Amino acid sequence: MGIVIAKTVVSMSFLVAILGWLLIWIMLPTNRYRFEWRPHLRKKLYSTYFEGQGVNMLLFTFPAMFAAALGCIYLHLQKKSEKTNLSPRRDGKCAQTRRFWKQPVMVMSPLGIVSMVELAFGAMFVALLIWSLANYLHSSFGHIHMHMHMGTKQPVWQMKFRSVSLILGLVGNICSAFLFFPVTRGSSILPLLGLTSESSIKYHIWLGHISLVLFALHTIGYIIYWAITNQMAEMLEWSSTSVSNVAGELAIIFALAIWVTSLRRVRRKMFEVFFYTHHLYALYMIFYVLHVGAAYFCMIIPGIFLFVIDRYLRFLQSRRRIRLVSARLLPSGFVELNFAKSKELKYVPTSILFVNIPSVSKLQWHPFTINSSSNLDSEILSVAIKCQGDWSWKLYQTLASSTSPRVDRLEVSVEGPYGPASSDFLRHQTLLMISGGSGIAPFISIFRELVHQSNNTVEGRIPKIILVCAFKKSSDLAILDLLLPTGCSTSVSNLISQTQLQIEAYVTQDNKEELPKNKDIQTLWFQSYPAIDRAITPTLGRNSWLWLGLIIASSFLLFLVLLGLVTRYYIYPIEHPDGSLKPVNYHFSYWALWDMLLICASVLLASSIVFLWMKKKESNSQQGIGQIKSVDIQSPAVSSTGSWFMGSSQMELESLPHQSLVQATKVHYGARPDLKKILFDCKGSDVGVFVCGPQKMRHQVAKLCASGLADNLHFESISFNW
Repeated sequence: MGIVIAKTVVSMSFLVAILGWLLIWIMLPTNRYRFEWRPHLRKKLYSTYFEGQGVNMLLFTFPAMFAAALGCIYLHLQKKSEKTNLSPRRDGKCAQTRRFWKQPVMVMSPLGIVSMVELAFGAMFVALLIWSLANYLHSSFGHIHMHMHMGTKQPVWQMKFRSVSLILGLVGNICSAFLFFPVTRGSSILPLLGLTSESSIKYHIWLGHISLVLFALHTIGYIIYWAITNQMAEMLEWSSTSVSNVAGELAIIFALAIWVTSLRRVRRKMFEVFFYTHHLYALYMIFYVLHVGAAYFCMIIPGIFLFVIDRYLRFLQSRRRIRLVSARLLPSGFVELNFAKSKELKYVPTSILFVNIPSVSKLQWHPFTINSSSNLDSEILSVAIKCQGDWSWKLYQTLASSTSPRVDRLEVSVEGPYGPASSDFLRHQTLLMISGGSGIAPFISIFRELVHQSNNTVEGRIPKIILVCAFKKSSDLAILDLLLPTGCSTSVSNLISQTQLQIEAYVTQDNKEELPKNKDIQTLWFQSYPAIDRAITPTLGRNSWLWLGLIIASSFLLFLVLLGLVTRYYIYPIEHPDGSLKPVNYHFSYWALWDMLLICASVLLASSIVFLWMKKKESNSQQGIGQIKSVDIQSPAVSSTGSWFMGSSQMELESLPHQSLVQATKVHYGARPDLKKILFDCKGSDVGVFVCGPQKMRHQVAKLCASGLADNLHFESISFNW
């Protein structure tokens, strides 16, 4: 009861902080804020410790950082009190409201699948941009007319043109304030909004497009203005007392390079160009901050601050070399990598893991779906990789070239896992999971989690499972082997009997009469080097959210202390006899450099202390490779589900799980799934519809669920294609 009350208090405080922060953004372009609020606050909050930055720091930085710390506390309490809710979803008003906001209402390119809540937030954000633009224009144009009346020499239209160019940059600054929140993988804010970092990538893309359009128009507008007023020399000015034009021009050059290479067509065909060019974001942000100055930088600090914390923790985690226990090579060009993990590492089904293999590419990191269950596979974490690009094919060929099942160590680093804070798919009465190709991977993790739950719940509390999977070739049926966890034959059989498991597999490009000769699954085992290899462990230990909250709070407080000391004793060092301070003519850009430097220093110090402390505790408790060095995964039977459908000569289905799974599976050759019939034939009042696969499939399922022809369908897209 106490935890429930604490969660309520924290969630309400979080909501107040976020709403207050958003209110300031709404009021920012108004004359009331400009001529009443800000002068009053500057007078009340005047301090040489935060000269020029105090008001923006209080209004724009503190609320978001406070909300992020509160989010960590809430997620810690949620994790502490978390109990899987297996009761069916009640069809009350709350459930109907939740369903209304989560259902897709718009399915179109390039926006993709947009739910009602996403549409509402998107409309409010666009309204904020329009509101800001209109208020800035109204205030600025009135000011220009006043100056014309006083005898300004420039024509009104030129001054208005310059004002519009400036305002476009100010509105673009709003987008920059939100730009880094969606790409903070360990965010404590996104889960409280029902989002994950992977599902939020599209918001980062939309914000990037809008901001770069605005900044490009801002730059072009100023260049045109300088040209018509014979001030082209301004393009080469790096002012020591005001905005640096050169810094802004360098920032937009880097931004345009990032923008062009991130376009979908370029990204798909030249992924490496996109990947490496996107790392120019660091240079872009440096010159962007040098351009806008310290005061405006305070407005966008929260997103950058939290991203820097997340990025540095990812860097610390990626320095460890992870033990790769084994690899399974499927004849369809599918790879399953099995890593050693500590028992205390818990993750939710459909989570992802970022993997780097230096022997394939030293710099590239790729996200892959985790197909294991942390509850069922307590010491093993598995990821599924479909060979579709140069990186994955090089990995497959490297593994396939091994002539012995026992091979040398393969050096691997990981970041993650990342996923939703919790999952309520068990609350549905029926789970309809539709996949295309490698899109079956997240459903493997859900299936294995259900295997675990079938041993820990009362019979009848597990939802009915319908798995519809489409493959191009018959060899792809071997992927169904990954549904079977090792050493859990009784559990799998219990699950199949409890859930009335139904698997509908469609092979679109092969006929049953033309099946290829079966190829056995190849399993490789890797040597263990205890002095080097480590198990995957939580970066910040078991209470990771609590430690993350401590890092956010301590690093931000340290930043404020250091900034105050630098401002007071370095930027304003001269004191008059009457106690007042004499400001020095300090370089405009140096202020912003100090802010960036102190943010990095604060984050590095606070994060390193906590990380080293957790590493010491881990060493003292003798966790890591010492506990899992003897872990092995039994080699799967040759006569597996996929092999059986492919006409293997070795068809002895000796294990009970394989028999049960084969009996629950029906294969359709030369056909595609009739999604409309499948969806509308699902019976029951609560059907959770999960879809992962090609864009066309996801969009078709979303449109059918949003059509209103069946009110028992609850749509949930699982997409890792951004």
